[in-house]
Amino acid sequence: MEKDKLKEVKWTNSPTQEKENDKSGFAGKPSSAFISASWCGLFIGVISYCIGLWNASMLLNEKGYYFTVLLFALFSAISVQKTVRDKLEGIPVTDIYYGLSWFTTLVSILLLVVGLWNATLTLSEKGFYGMSFILSLFAAIAVQKNIRDVKLFEDKEDLA
Repeated sequence: MEKDKLKEVKWTNSPTQEKENDKSGFAGKPSSAFISASWCGLFIGVISYCIGLWNASMLLNEKGYYFTVLLFALFSAISVQKTVRDKLEGIPVTDIYYGLSWFTTLVSILLLVVGLWNATLTLSEKGFYGMSFILSLFAAIAVQKNIRDVKLFEDKEDLA
């Protein structure tokens, strides 16, 4: 059954990639450089966001709000990536979970925007939090994608 699921994976690739894919529909293991860049992006985004909060001259409850929004957004973004990937691989995903994943991701971004809009921070500080937040979300999705790709590649090798 596991072997059948791996054969069902169909991703759209460029013509060059399709030739390299051996007609399996899977582009292969991500490069070490891309994996490293994804992890670095995640660490840089999260750590810079947290250092910014640590050094901010705001109340502790405000710092807690922004930190919680970051954690909520990271979980939501990873959940969206997982559900989208599961659907592509033919793994059943309920519509309610798929919708909730997207909804919570958008809500987390909205919570940050509303928080920053109402904050008494300088524009450069607001921009810093926004950029490190988005970098963290993007990198979390890339890291999750890499983890899934590496796992699929290893499973494919084990079956060969």
